[in-house]
Amino acid sequence: MAGLATAGVLTAVDARKAAAQAASDSLLRTVLDRGKLIVGTGSTNAPWHFENDAGELVGMDITMGRILAKGLFDDPTKVEFVMQDPAQRIPNVTTNKVDITIQFMTMTAQRSQLINFSRPYYVEGVALLTLPTAENKTFDKLLAGGSATRISILQNVDAESSVHYALPQAQVLQIDTQANVLQALESKRADAAAVDLSTVRWLASRNPDKYFDAGKSWYSMLYGAALRQGDLDWLTFVNQTFTIAMFGHESALYDAAFKDYFGQEPPARHPGFPVI
Repeated sequence: MAGLATAGVLTAVDARKAAAQAASDSLLRTVLDRGKLIVGTGSTNAPWHFENDAGELVGMDITMGRILAKGLFDDPTKVEFVMQDPAQRIPNVTTNKVDITIQFMTMTAQRSQLINFSRPYYVEGVALLTLPTAENKTFDKLLAGGSATRISILQNVDAESSVHYALPQAQVLQIDTQANVLQALESKRADAAAVDLSTVRWLASRNPDKYFDAGKSWYSMLYGAALRQGDLDWLTFVNQTFTIAMFGHESALYDAAFKDYFGQEPPARHPGFPVI
């Protein structure tokens, strides 16, 4: 009861008084004084950031921005989304054009030399998309097919090694665009398409009569938000807000988005020893 009473008091803290506790040059204070959050993101990559049938900007990245706005102002609508090219994700943060970039950005040591990353909010990977009517639609069947199994994948320097990590004997069809990777599967030139795990879950959940999740993923990649370096107060706030939304008592927005965009219920959180 004492904990619940304390929580009630904390929710009543005035935002300006909270901002006064941050360093004078912290973005946390600037954002609170401004009254809205400015997020750099995209608009053309489902399920991360895209326009729905009503023309509204939605997606998992968009939800993470709204989670931050709710943490800042207790209002998930107090956020402005700035459309940017993926090449602008770091420059727009370092030049203060946006407060934060949330745009399915893979965390790497090289990028971390230029910006701070938030804690990860999704673990991406490579996965296999197949046809629901195919005899070899599961990973075990694809593996058993050996050298007769054909896998389409976007052309890149790691394409061969990436596929052969999971399917050592498979034929690798390197294709110029992601749309053509999927077209190769649909036309049955390929038995499976190796694409992002999030794409597999999005397509298989939205179009179960057209696509099937073969049940295999590998090569973990962490997605994090990008922030300007040298601002510990802002970084700490973002990290704590994400942690509470994913593992704490304010998980409604994250859970609803995870189910909507990936077709799955988030893992259950159990009180006790923290598995975070």
